[in-house]
This record gives sequence, C-alpha cells and structure tokens, in this order.
Amino acid sequence: MTGWTQGARRNSSVITVASRSTAAQRAAHSILERASARGTRSAVRVDTAPPNLGGRGVPAAQEVDVSHNDRRRRLCRKACVGIAVTGLLTLPVPGVAADTPQPTATARPSPSDGFPVLDDAMDVKLDRAIRDVLKETGVPGAIVGISAPGKGEYTRAFGVADTATKQPMRPQFYSRIGSETKTFTVTAVLQLAQQGKVHLDDPIGKYVEGVPGGDTVTLRELAGMRSGLLSYTVTEPFFKALTSNPERQFTPQQLLDYAFDAPKPVIFPPNKQFNYSNTNLILLGLVVEKASGQRLSAFIRDHILRPARMDRTSFPDDASFPTPHAQGYTRQTESGKIENATDWNPSWGWAAGAMISDLRDLRMWAKTVATGTFPDGTQMISPRMQQQRLASPPDTMPGAGYYGLGIFNVQGWIGHNGSLPGYQSLTLYLPEQRATLVVLLNSDIPYGPRQEAPSTAFGNAITKVITPDHVYNLPAAAQAATPPPTP
Repeated sequence: MTGWTQGARRNSSVITVASRSTAAQRAAHSILERASARGTRSAVRVDTAPPNLGGRGVPAAQEVDVSHNDRRRRLCRKACVGIAVTGLLTLPVPGVAADTPQPTATARPSPSDGFPVLDDAMDVKLDRAIRDVLKETGVPGAIVGISAPGKGEYTRAFGVADTATKQPMRPQFYSRIGSETKTFTVTAVLQLAQQGKVHLDDPIGKYVEGVPGGDTVTLRELAGMRSGLLSYTVTEPFFKALTSNPERQFTPQQLLDYAFDAPKPVIFPPNKQFNYSNTNLILLGLVVEKASGQRLSAFIRDHILRPARMDRTSFPDDASFPTPHAQGYTRQTESGKIENATDWNPSWGWAAGAMISDLRDLRMWAKTVATGTFPDGTQMISPRMQQQRLASPPDTMPGAGYYGLGIFNVQGWIGHNGSLPGYQSLTLYLPEQRATLVVLLNSDIPYGPRQEAPSTAFGNAITKVITPDHVYNLPAAAQAATPPPTP
C-alpha cells in the first residue's frame, strides 16, 4: 500500500516525525497554521521499496501509528489534507495556535497556488515516480522531502541504508552533501564582501600566492565558475591519491597543487566561459580564512549555521560522521568496483564538498540560500548582494538555466546539487511557488548510457509530477563533483 488512505477519517493527518524543540514548534506552527483545535491521529511512515541492487528485496513499507489524545488537532480538510510535519523524534506535535481565519472567495491567491496539494492522490504519484527512478538508477536508498505553503508536506524514505543488513532508509538520517558545501562557502565570501573585508572583483592573488593568472582571476569569477582554472578533481594524480588511501587527510594546499602542477592548469582566460571547477572553491575557502581570521568551518558555523538554526548541519575537519546515517556506495575506487565509501575522509573536498546535513536542515537552507534571508527574517546577505549572487551571464547552462555565484537556477528552481563518493544530494527552492525539494541518496554511481548523476534523475522525475512547467534538467557539465580523471 502506498500513502495513507484518509477517506472519511476527518480527524486524520500524515505526520512524519515531530520534535519538542523550539525550532520544530515554529515549523509545526507554520505548516499547521490553518488547523483547528480538534482531535487528530498522527502517523509515521517509512517506505522501503526494494532497490535494483543485487536483485535482493528489502522489507515492505513500515507504518507506525501514533496517538496523542492530549494534543488533538483537526486539520482543515480543504487546505491541509495529508500534511506531513518533519522533525527529529517520534513525539507528539507541540501545541499550535488554532482558529486561523480561512481564506474567503475574494482572498488574493498565494504564491503557491500553482503548486499541487500534497494529498494522498499526489503521494501515490510521487511514490510511483520515485520507485521507478530508484529502480532505474540502482540507488540503494533515497530520502525525499517536498513542501509548499498551504499545500502540505511530502516526506518519504525509500530503499535501504545498508545493502548488507537491509536496514531501511529513514528520513532523519544524516548525509554527506558534497558540493552543496559550495553554497555555504560562497555565502561566507558574500558576507565578508558586504562587510568590506573583501571585494568580489579583487584578484585572488591578493589573498593566495602561487595561483596561475592570480593577478587577473577575481573572486567573482571563482564563485561563478568562470576562472578558467583546472579542477584538481579531474587530474590523474589526485584520483590515484584519493582512491589508494581514501582515509588520508588532505590540506587545501595539497589540493591546489594537483591543479597547479598539471601540464595545463589554466584551460581558458578568465570570464570567457563556464567550467565547473572545485579548485575555485578551495581558493575561496582560503580567502574566507584570511579575511576573517577564523577557520572556514568555524566561520560557517558562527555566521551561517547558527543564525539559520541548522543545528544538524556540520563542517567536519576530519572523517567524523554523526549517526544515524546511511552507508554510501561508490564506484570511484582504485579497483573500479563498487565499494563502501561511508568513512572516506571528505577533507579532499573541503570548501568544495565536505559538509554534512539532513532533510530537516536542508529544507530550511533551500529557502534561506535562495532568498538571502534567515528563517527569523533577518538578512543573511543584503538584497543587493543576493541580486549579484543570482545574476549570471546567459551562456552558463544553455537550455536549462544558469549558474550564479555558488548557486544555480535550473528551470526556475534555485539551489545546488551535491556529489562525492557514496552520496548525492539536491536542495532546491522554487520562488514562484515558495516550494522546496530535497533529495538525499546513498550512492553517487552514474547510470545509463550517458552516465548521468542519480540526483538529476530524481529531481527530473519528481518535478515532472509536481511542477511540469518547471522540470529540473541539470546539464551534465554541472553535475559532477569528482569526475573520472582525464589523461
């Protein structure tokens, strides 16, 4: 059975997980703002559809029905059918103010009016689409979260977190988020620029020595992937170093050396074209440290994560990985065979890809990074700086959208994807409808004849269902975080 069948159960709602934390109370209040103070039953559901990996099945869908007589709620059937509230613990939903006036026939339409209601019927469509792409890509497990104001929430976990034990995927699992780290690093640079400590049109040579063309490549060109600098991740020496000893600790300078010692460290003059390069972000991370006097991880924690209330997001300086988390599987190995990359040291990605987060936090980050505003309404960066961030030459991703400063816009969806050995992620926000989409996967193994990123397939399949006028179709050139080395 897929979804929760409500039918005539007028006092029922889909509640995935709830928390007693202040942040979760605020989230619950926002989602249930049209609820009235009558009885309701909540449910936690985890879908563990079998993946196409080794032909072995996994447990069927698991459902846990949680009653809470002391905190009854009756959801507005018209606007709030099938809402799912996401938090950390399987606990009753905290108290929520009731009796919010219902919209009248003359009320102005909300920005999300073009977005479908996430009810049982839509859940069935999404479940089917996600299971199909799970099978097509061979990804062991997936976590998916979708939401829009007044339309409810969709929260599901599919498949397995561990192919050996068949432990099911869970919505609350932490995940490595790879290149989504770039959105945080560039945000740090923009904050420093706003403070006047750096300028976006400064040459990188002002902050970091030994950069080829460092007197002409600017911070803006680094953030916009227009520097012309070779990505260290496509060099054969780096690939051999990583796969021969994936637990090793890399320094930022070692990563830069792989690019700058290559036969052709500059592949085109700055600002002539778009080329996705992880080298750019290592340089920007060093800029943040020099201009702020803090370690990059500390600056991001103090100036971005804490104000954004993202207490389940971290920037590890080693291989530490909070639990619970899924096992991650990759083919980017010395043998070329699939291996478990869960405990690989992400220092090789540093400012370009070392961070860890979860569904709850990424849902908040999707809107925060796309709007430049923290959840409490204060500015993360100024509107003027945010406007610069979202601006881009038209040639970055023809036919799909554009890449701004550490962020992309693909068919209206603003955000970033992430990929590193074992994991992929996708965090998107559609301003037109204030909709959020988050996907977390425990595999980065490309699939199909075109060797496409699994996260792109999930984003494409899901947006075809929920926003057919805004279908996510990230070009291959912007998908890879660690592509196979080129000779």
